[in-house]
Amino acid sequence: MEIVYLFYTSGYTKTIDLVNEISRINPLGFNHESNHPFYSYKIGSFLTDIALVMMPAKVWFGQLDATGGYLVVKDNGEVLCYHIYNRNEFEDYLLNNTKLETASSTRHDFGSVYSENNKLFFKLNLQIRFLR
Repeated sequence: MEIVYLFYTSGYTKTIDLVNEISRINPLGFNHESNHPFYSYKIGSFLTDIALVMMPAKVWFGQLDATGGYLVVKDNGEVLCYHIYNRNEFEDYLLNNTKLETASSTRHDFGSVYSENNKLFFKLNLQIRFLR
């Protein structure tokens, strides 16, 4: 939740910048004495799960559909191949090459206030995209 807040209230859009800032802020009060990269570890795992089939409308059981690997084709035509054995490299790639952005506000009613059960809500719209 803190990353979403940072995205909307700061100039940060790159995932790595958001993770670095949240690590500095440490909203969960994680003990950094052991130098465990808690936030980058969690967000890297989250990005990997999304890339390997986690869907927003389904309950996530942690089982990956991509058991062999993952191909990334860059704008210049270069093909990057990550085998499931290279999970750490794949997570690093996702952390360093993705960003958060909002979609069309008119098409998705982003930012509109609505009422449900006498409570007011507003829609936030957020997408994870590859950097260009």
